[in-house]
Amino acid sequence: MKILTSTQLKASKRVDGYARLGVVSNPYIRHVTVGVLIAGCFVCSTMALAASSLSSSDLAFVQKVSQGGMFEVAASKVAVEKAHAQDVKDQANTEVHDHELVGQKLRSIASANGVDLPTQLNADFQKRVDRLSGLSGASFDEAYLQEMGKIHALDGAAFAQEAKTGQNSDLRAFGAETVRIVERHIGALHGTDAGYRNKTF
Repeated sequence: MKILTSTQLKASKRVDGYARLGVVSNPYIRHVTVGVLIAGCFVCSTMALAASSLSSSDLAFVQKVSQGGMFEVAASKVAVEKAHAQDVKDQANTEVHDHELVGQKLRSIASANGVDLPTQLNADFQKRVDRLSGLSGASFDEAYLQEMGKIHALDGAAFAQEAKTGQNSDLRAFGAETVRIVERHIGALHGTDAGYRNKTF
């Protein structure tokens, strides 16, 4: 039978005590473990800060124009294939190109502020794309231009407002830059033959 000295007994109890607490007895390893825990807490707090770094109004703006932009791209991709008039088809190509770039920039700003935007259209916008897909000829062109007129007016107003009152500096600059793109698109949509004849948007 092995008899422990008082020093060995204290060491044994100390190790057992750490074991029961789930703490490594080696002092160096304990310091590393505590450091990792502190770093983990810092990362978690940083992530929480990023997730709440946009004001409620900025967040609402991002969510709104994200869906509007995806709709413009989706509807215009249909128009590239189905538009009857060549000028409408050409404008649809421009819409796809420009709004994909705008969407990428918006997604980048949102991500930098801890916001993951949906990659799918909501049910309402998807229904409108499906409706366009079921049309053809001049009827398609008219319906597409009306849809583009409505969404550009709504999103254009949102971009202009964000440029003036947005609390996030990147979003303010984004709003000011993008509203000019939207205004150019509205002029081009009206400039098509079908748009010139259609006074409803």
